[in-house]
Amino acid sequence: MTTLTKRPLGRSGLEIAPLVFGGNVFGWTADEATSFALLDGFVEAGFDAVDTADAYSRWVEGHSGGESELIIGKWLKARGNRDAVKILTKVGSDMGQGHNDLSPGWIEKAVEDSLRRLQTDYIDLYQTHWPDPKTPQDETLRALDRLVKAGKVRAIGTSNHSAEQVTEALAISEREGLAAYQSIQPHYNLYSRNTFEGGLQDLAVEKGLGVITYFSLESGFLTGKYKTIDQIAGTKREGMLKDKFDERGVRILAVLDAVAQRNEATSAQVALAWLLAQPGVTAPIVSATTTEQLADTLAAATLELSAEDVAQLTEASA
Repeated sequence: MTTLTKRPLGRSGLEIAPLVFGGNVFGWTADEATSFALLDGFVEAGFDAVDTADAYSRWVEGHSGGESELIIGKWLKARGNRDAVKILTKVGSDMGQGHNDLSPGWIEKAVEDSLRRLQTDYIDLYQTHWPDPKTPQDETLRALDRLVKAGKVRAIGTSNHSAEQVTEALAISEREGLAAYQSIQPHYNLYSRNTFEGGLQDLAVEKGLGVITYFSLESGFLTGKYKTIDQIAGTKREGMLKDKFDERGVRILAVLDAVAQRNEATSAQVALAWLLAQPGVTAPIVSATTTEQLADTLAAATLELSAEDVAQLTEASA
């Protein structure tokens, strides 16, 4: 096992290794046995944080949500390693109500459902998944504060909220003496930069918030697996990635490839190492459906890019 330098998750008191496993694949593209193998490999490699959500994987026909949490819960019970792993989950996605829901009543129900599925009595980081325009933020924060005080949740964070929404939430928590968001989870990578850079990144750095990035490889675009648009023609990736093969996207892939060759690394490893070098970023979320793919991805945590490498990538993706 590699000894990895842990990074503080905001001011929550939690520390995590520099990559987080994205649990949306559990029960979807990875069955239970594969999911167990992936989680085992992740922990054996020295990593310790798994991100999921109550809504994973509602988008699959016949699923109702909670499938990912159920598998993680079975694995935690089978391995008896609850205290060695940080469990990050989310609340607020539509679970059949027809809208995103951060109302106090829903949060109180949802946390109990998540705890039951995860077979645990506490969640390390409980994140609001999407903004709920119908519920004032102070009501949401008071509900989350009660969970922290009850010991059901160690820290709270937020995902997909704007800089303005996070600023408002932090001000409410300070004013009312409530538990405050310690982390944010934005969509951010070499290709999608304006989803985080600017106000949200400035706020994260200023307030010392943890930053856990999702779509860290832009749905596979930054893995280097696809060099041209022809390679994805007729595949399920075509809809997701065809717009990325613009002049800028092709330029990013070329520089990624050059930096990867210089470092005897893969494009995916370099793309993740670039993220880890960005101000405010704590840990990118990574995912895999095979143990080989996982081992390859995890090598990003120990890849140190030179200042020149980082600058080249930053310039190419500007």
